[in-house]
Amino acid sequence: MAVIMEVSVVPLGTGSPSVSRYVAKCLEVVKDAGVAYQLTPMGTILEGELDELLSLVRRLHEVPFGAGAVRVVTTVKIDDRRDKAATMAGKVRAVEEKLES
Repeated sequence: MAVIMEVSVVPLGTGSPSVSRYVAKCLEVVKDAGVAYQLTPMGTILEGELDELLSLVRRLHEVPFGAGAVRVVTTVKIDDRRDKAATMAGKVRAVEEKLES
């Protein structure tokens, strides 16, 4: 079953408070991986098989180093529901349905 994962990769020691160029490079890796994703202002939501996403996070963690960062902090949250299939869209839809009630 697919899991939903939020990942945030933050480069440190770059000489600038802006991280958008590093985020863009990470997003290119996500797109190349072919997994479902949603970019948010505070991180990226991924949807896929757990092993595949964990491997992807490892690659994402390395991206800022390859772009000159000297330190990287990567945060991961995993939603692994095994009683039924969960999707990003389904989670949002469930909340929206309750707002309409």
